[in-house]
Amino acid sequence: MPIITLEMGPLSTEQKEKLIVSFTRDVCEVTGMPPEAMVVLIRELSRENMGVGGQQLSTMIGRR
Repeated sequence: MPIITLEMGPLSTEQKEKLIVSFTRDVCEVTGMPPEAMVVLIRELSRENMGVGGQQLSTMIGRR
């Protein structure tokens, strides 16, 4: 059973649904496996727990 894991900042329910559908479709197309064999995990990380270029992501987004 293949498991695809995505770790990123917060997503809407609609975004999660689109990612699950597209990951499943694409992996099944490439591997020939049935969709029932696929597991997609989305781990949402708080922006306070993410850093880019030495800066906390929540701070970077707050300045935009």
